[in-house]
This record gives sequence, structure tokens and C-alpha cells, in this order.
Amino acid sequence: MAVLIEPLLTRKVDTARLLKMIIIHDLVEAEAKDISALDVLRNPEIKIKKAEDEKRAIENLRVALIETNGNEIYDLFYEFEHKETYEAKVANALDKLEVQLQHNHADFSTWEEIEYEMSFMMDKHVLFDETLSELKRQIEMEAEEKMKSSGVDTERVRSKASVANHG
Repeated sequence: MAVLIEPLLTRKVDTARLLKMIIIHDLVEAEAKDISALDVLRNPEIKIKKAEDEKRAIENLRVALIETNGNEIYDLFYEFEHKETYEAKVANALDKLEVQLQHNHADFSTWEEIEYEMSFMMDKHVLFDETLSELKRQIEMEAEEKMKSSGVDTERVRSKASVANHG
């Protein structure tokens, strides 16, 4: 996604740095046993365990690679986590959008009601860039169409998601 969207972003991006952040983030999640956003919503205490597991995983990587690029990998992971740079914000946005995109392609019978709202909760991840906001809008529209075709009252779902986003 990063390679395809890079020329469309509203600002120039350091593509190598962006790709490194994305890969490192996924590598840490693989070692830490990624926990889904759905599980975190069901049990917010899981978020603490997820952070602890990821901290341990990135420390392990840093130590294992200390002679080469362990510190760079460590720094890029936390740059992604803190979302302080444009590349980190883009990486984080793509991480969130990609999950929803995959979700949209799953059979609707696998969706849980809580996931309906999650389809409309990506604004905070993309508002900094028009291109990412448009991509979010298209992914959201796809989710909404899927819900409507299955008889879901999407206005009610949007309303609940809005309260969750701002409440």
C-alpha cells in the first residue's frame, strides 16, 4: 500500500524510511503475537499486555542486532509508535486502513456487531493527509455498502461510532 500511495500523498515522503517502519512494526508484532483491535476493544487491559510484549520484542531485536542496525530499528519502531513524523503518521494510517480493507473482503457472516462501528472509526488516523482521508472514505464506503446489503442500519452504526470517537 505504501509504494502504491506514495506518489499520491500531499507531502513528499522518505519511502525507504516509511517502508522500514512498516516492516519493523510488523516484525515486532510477529514476535509479540499481534493482538487484534477487536480484542483490545473487548478488553482494554489487553492493550497494556500488547505494549509490554511489543516493548520486549523490540528490545530483543535491538540486542540481537546491536552490532549492525539494532539502534536504528529500535528508533524507527518508536517513531512509528509515537506518530511524530509525517512518515510515521502515514505508516500508522496505512496499518489501520489495511486492517479495514482486509475486513471488508471477509465474508459478512464473520463480522461481529462491534466491528460495524470500527468501520467508521478511522478518521483520527488519516486527517493529516487528504489522500489518506480519501482512501479512508472509499474503504468506509465499501464497508457501509456491505453492511447495508446485509440489512444493517448504517446510520445507527455511524451514530454509535461517532459517540465512541468523541465521547
